[in-house]
Amino acid sequence: MSNLINISNLTKLYGKNTALDNLNLDIESGKVVGLLGPNGSGKTTLIKIIAGLMKSYSGKVLVDGKEPNEITKAYVSYLPDRNFLLNQPKVKDGISFFKDFFEDFDQEKCHRILNKLNINEESKISSLSKGMKEKLNLALILSRKAKVYILDEPIAGVDPIARDEILNVIIENIEPGSTMLICTHLVRDIENIFDDVAFISNGKIIKYDSTENIRIETGGSIDEAYREVFGGVYYA
Repeated sequence: MSNLINISNLTKLYGKNTALDNLNLDIESGKVVGLLGPNGSGKTTLIKIIAGLMKSYSGKVLVDGKEPNEITKAYVSYLPDRNFLLNQPKVKDGISFFKDFFEDFDQEKCHRILNKLNINEESKISSLSKGMKEKLNLALILSRKAKVYILDEPIAGVDPIARDEILNVIIENIEPGSTMLICTHLVRDIENIFDDVAFISNGKIIKYDSTENIRIETGGSIDEAYREVFGGVYYA
């Protein structure tokens, strides 16, 4: 497989604070990759750069061979960790917004996902619970035929029972050959869908390997490896 994301010597500063420190990372196409690290480790900054939302940095970032720009935004589907449909009255209006804005949006696929998640398209978005809003946002993001999906904390706002439902939706709706990068601190709940895992700390990738190799190396789960790598810095 070829690399869909290539990052070399990436550094991002906020004033005197270093968010990303000479970071290097290559991600193959067709992989589901967990980006794992404690708060403040650089996860959000990294994914925003890949998604083309941050321009000021040093180093090289390539998404399908191109620097993040308006072209790559067209095939990167990004789920932020907050609701992005603030101006849409109803669920069906959110669908119309995505259909008009993204050429790769598959409306029929969206209908199927929403039906599976028991979301009524006539519902007012303001009336939905936090967990239901997150399900709606995820359905819209997964309904694009993207090359890269970036999910920031996709199960953080839902109860444990709904997490399995969401993970099944994610697994069933990944576009063939696409890459998915998932940021999460709920490692135990989501690790089984990862092909590879990247541990990030203080703006650097400190470990990147397949989940199989990490489990063999540590003799335990990815969750246990996370605890071992980051010591007491853990968010349940």
